[in-house]
Amino acid sequence: MGDTPLWATDDQQTRLSELTAETSDPAKELPLRRDVRSLGILLGRVLVEQSGESLFDVVEHLRRLLIQYREPEKNNTGGNLMAQARNVIANLSVEEAYKLTKAFAIYFELTNLAETNHRKRRRRAAHLHANHAPLPGSFRGTLTRLKAAGITADQTLAELQKIEVTPVFTAHPTEVARRTVLGKRRNIARSLEDLDRLPLSTADAEDLERQIVAQITALWQTDEVRLTKPSVTDEIRMGLDPYPMTIFDTVPKVYAEIADSFREVYGLDLPERDLPGVLSFGSWIGGDRDGNPFVTADCTRDALQMARNVIIEHYLRQVSRAIDLLSSSMRQVRISNPLSQRLMEYEALTSSAHTRRISEAETYRIFLELVEARLRASRKVPITSPAYRDSLEFAGDIALLRESLSENNGDRMIEIVIDPLLRAIHTFGFNLHTLDVRQHSRVLSETLAELAAAASGRTEGNATSEVSPASRETINTFQTLAQLKQNYPPGSIRTFIVSNTQSEQDIFNVVRLAAVCGLSIAGNGNDPGVMPVPLFESIEALRSSASVMRRLWMTSEYSALLDSWQRSQEVMLGYSDSNKDGGMFTSTWELHKAHHALHQAARECDVKLRLFHGRGGTVGRGGGPTHAAILAQPAGDFSGQIRITEQGEVLNWKYSDPVLAEWNLELMIAASLEALAMPDAPQERSHWDGAMEEMSQSAFSYYRKHIAENSDVLIYFEHATPVNELENMQIGSRPSRRSQSRCLEDLRAIPWVFGWMQSRHAVPAWFGVGHAIEKFAARSPGNAALLQEMMAHFPLFSELVRNVELAMAKADLTIARLYAELVEDKNLRDRVFALLEEEFLRTRQALLSITGEKELLEGNAVLSRSIRLRNPYVDPMSMVQVDLLRRKRAGENTAALNYALGATINGIAAGLHNTG
Repeated sequence: MGDTPLWATDDQQTRLSELTAETSDPAKELPLRRDVRSLGILLGRVLVEQSGESLFDVVEHLRRLLIQYREPEKNNTGGNLMAQARNVIANLSVEEAYKLTKAFAIYFELTNLAETNHRKRRRRAAHLHANHAPLPGSFRGTLTRLKAAGITADQTLAELQKIEVTPVFTAHPTEVARRTVLGKRRNIARSLEDLDRLPLSTADAEDLERQIVAQITALWQTDEVRLTKPSVTDEIRMGLDPYPMTIFDTVPKVYAEIADSFREVYGLDLPERDLPGVLSFGSWIGGDRDGNPFVTADCTRDALQMARNVIIEHYLRQVSRAIDLLSSSMRQVRISNPLSQRLMEYEALTSSAHTRRISEAETYRIFLELVEARLRASRKVPITSPAYRDSLEFAGDIALLRESLSENNGDRMIEIVIDPLLRAIHTFGFNLHTLDVRQHSRVLSETLAELAAAASGRTEGNATSEVSPASRETINTFQTLAQLKQNYPPGSIRTFIVSNTQSEQDIFNVVRLAAVCGLSIAGNGNDPGVMPVPLFESIEALRSSASVMRRLWMTSEYSALLDSWQRSQEVMLGYSDSNKDGGMFTSTWELHKAHHALHQAARECDVKLRLFHGRGGTVGRGGGPTHAAILAQPAGDFSGQIRITEQGEVLNWKYSDPVLAEWNLELMIAASLEALAMPDAPQERSHWDGAMEEMSQSAFSYYRKHIAENSDVLIYFEHATPVNELENMQIGSRPSRRSQSRCLEDLRAIPWVFGWMQSRHAVPAWFGVGHAIEKFAARSPGNAALLQEMMAHFPLFSELVRNVELAMAKADLTIARLYAELVEDKNLRDRVFALLEEEFLRTRQALLSITGEKELLEGNAVLSRSIRLRNPYVDPMSMVQVDLLRRKRAGENTAALNYALGATINGIAAGLHNTG
């Protein structure tokens, strides 16, 4: 490339010390700074090569202006700098504005990759310093705390037996990046990781730099905004990508980390194969038809088949790997009699010739080739000989092979290829994950009503033929589920989620429709049945959830079903919609109360309850650190089993890289174990509950009056945010509204949060919190101290405060004011913005008074610095978005302008690390 490679070094030892620096050593940040700086330089070169010096000059000019603007302590001309930047953008053509946006958006993609690589780097470095305390959220850190609390290894293992963590992947449309763009990001990420491999020669540094430049160039020349909406099949495929990409390799490493942690903390030498299964996976993609008319019965069938193909392909790769390794010859070692017998049985049943050149003495290879043939035949359903009947039969063959190897000094080979394969079979089966089916309670009720009306008007024949197309599709869904349960593993589909559950009748509607359509929902032998799972979403529904379930569980009809499910019941809690309905504070508190009340009702009715947490990616949709959320559950109200949605862009953040995927899964398992084994010591916390209840009521009334029931706010929202441009992003197959109504109730939570986040208001994450805290603190002299006590000792409250703090740190009212200018009605604009600004400042002051800090995120220097450094790069994209929205609303509604708007959405999402 001519110049000295940016990552080249003459001092390999210094570079190594930076990569392995301890947490307290400032040198640990040098590799991140080098990566960000070098990637920025390479992007600048690509901009000049692809679009000339003029674009580069505009990008640099805006960058410098807005860095100055963000440093008011160094100048007092902030308003003038902002005006200069806006003037530059106003004079750009649509094409120039698009290229400017793309430049900043790619910068953020590269910065995000650098930060992700640094997280991996620091995780590796942590393993080098065994003398240091383990990270608090790690499995090792958790066991250390349990041991310190007097909990023995046997007690901890007994609690671990109860753990089952199930991440559930959904197709919620918040992943703005195209699949091809994600692929290029992964290629750059691999190169960044390779640049940390020492010694790094100048030639290697130059080669890796070339590869990165090529990928950046490809990103520049690639359409980052989809031209068409993804189909449901596209979404299914994207939801399956993480498995071969990271999850298959990650799962055995998670169990290895658990075993290593027991060995280090308790001195217990526990083989990985003896650890209980604590992980499983789920999906909604292809099964979630709530508000999405494009998800049909055929989509559900495709989802099952595509998942089956992915897992069997994985098994075929692992069997091929085992064939390569297990060249053990009968001339060198023996094989067990049971394996020899099974081999003779298989050879008698098949006449297929060997596909590899294998010696007759290499018995393990011969056996595995026959296993391979059966696996290949198992991809198709309905299954026919020689396919495996199910994954248990396949596992039986591998276990037989394992026993033979163990009896004949093959333990070293078992560790490498056999035990990981058995762990995979026990985790994924032949279905990979369970597929949840979901439909809105209204749709189920309407279908039953139509069936009843059709049946009452005829004396014979089938009433299902005389219903509306929508009801016909619902009936077809239930009938198809009955067929799929016959052809695929019965456990592939085991739950039917009822959105917007209000009463027990909504749950019984699933039972009634299943009976009409020939679907058996009761468990029977190896078939777990199809359990109706209520989803309580609104504040009112959360408040009545325990009463609804208690009445349901006490009916004789449903109690018989519970018996068939071993008295177990899953209930789902909706975080996103409850936030939209009641605001951040009330949503958090009502979810907590519902969690406790549901467990209390379950204990009364002898039901084993498992909660399914429908958390979004952003704080405004119930997101935030999962580890903290699990630990903040009501003490004593956790069974060990937990399902959590992983939505949209979260899949890419958490599962695009093996190290990050392992850490994410470890965090969830460790938090679940700690929450179960060491719940908070019983305390007199009624005063905390009373404080939360009082503040929640204040927050709810304030939020409902000023946001949910304020017609001005919805008008403001439609005009001061890019919510109506979501369609231009072609993000997901599902419409953003359940109906054509323009009311808040019919607007999905995702676009509600999306619009506020893109416009830097972030209203759903904080509105009402400040009002409630300020009012409570002012009511009594001792309440301020009580709030600080709760911050120190009440995990739910501290998690709430920290999540609100994070969202407010990402918000920016100065930028939000630019969006407000898009509202034509000046009086309405001023009223709403003044309302939002007043509550924002009140909430900010309330948080600081509780935390004792002078600035938001003062206690999280790394995150604070990241947001501070990102702002000058997000600002120009926000300004471009505002300018393009203004042009569009003035009549310039062209395909080029809409595409450029889509690019601003993409870029701002990357900059904020949030979509919706």
